[in-house]
Amino acid sequence: MFCHCKQGWQAGFFSLEEQSGTPGGQVLSFSRNPTDNSLTLLDQKESGGDHPCHISLSSNEDFVILSNYTGGSLSVFKVSPEGMLAHAQTIQHSGKSVNADRQTSPHVHSTTFDPEGKRVLVADLGTDKIYVYDFDPNQSEPLKLSSEFPVSPGDGPRHLTFSADGKEVLVVEEMTAILDVFYYENGVLSPKQRLSLLADGFEGKVGAAEIRLSPDGKQVYVSNRGDANTISVFGKRPSGEYVLVQNISSGGIMPRNFNLTADGKYLLAAHQASNDIVIFERDEFTGKLTQTLWKAELNKPVYLFRLND
Repeated sequence: MFCHCKQGWQAGFFSLEEQSGTPGGQVLSFSRNPTDNSLTLLDQKESGGDHPCHISLSSNEDFVILSNYTGGSLSVFKVSPEGMLAHAQTIQHSGKSVNADRQTSPHVHSTTFDPEGKRVLVADLGTDKIYVYDFDPNQSEPLKLSSEFPVSPGDGPRHLTFSADGKEVLVVEEMTAILDVFYYENGVLSPKQRLSLLADGFEGKVGAAEIRLSPDGKQVYVSNRGDANTISVFGKRPSGEYVLVQNISSGGIMPRNFNLTADGKYLLAAHQASNDIVIFERDEFTGKLTQTLWKAELNKPVYLFRLND
């Protein structure tokens, strides 16, 4: 996974090496030459846990937080103006949930700053919980646990995003292929809606993966792997209720990640198993997708990050 930064060390990036072993994985920082887009490695540190899989960046771009999936932990690093990394904190989760194959231990899958930048929401697939941490950049250990919110047993929360107004948290539940919607206020989550990503009568394996809000904030997009290989589109009624607008084939196998262009006109779906990126046109009013003939072939694309410049 890549994460983009625009500090004084010019346009930079952070990336992960999803490894395990005695030192765990690695987090790397790079500078980017805007002329030819070449990258230069600046720093590299141990992630503090096995198989880091997700990075989040603070609003001031001076902290990065890693999710160590197999390690069941999250690690915080302070970023210097020169792009150097200094370890600040590692928090180890504990516990398990109901799935004997996948939830015998914690599996931190993502960390997400709330719109105010004062809290970090952590999705733990292994414990079936969303953890809320207060974030204070002035403390030597910036994160302090505020509360824990359980989801339905066996859900496996993976990634989450906020609604455009910041009043809702939308969570993709990997193991049940559910979009969970929560009200959000001052770090408190309360249930609002549960919507399935599956077509009526679907039978087979699932693996809900990524969730994105359209740039105009009108629609929510969620991918589902397994035997489904779909992108689901959800809209919001004037009443505030979310509704399924479309379930469409992702055009490949294992849509682990996707992203929308900044103007909202296109969606790019990255397929880890079919080794391609498939491009869809997006209707800017309904949010519906139409697959185009455009496709890029490359080896196991797993993450797409949109550059601001």
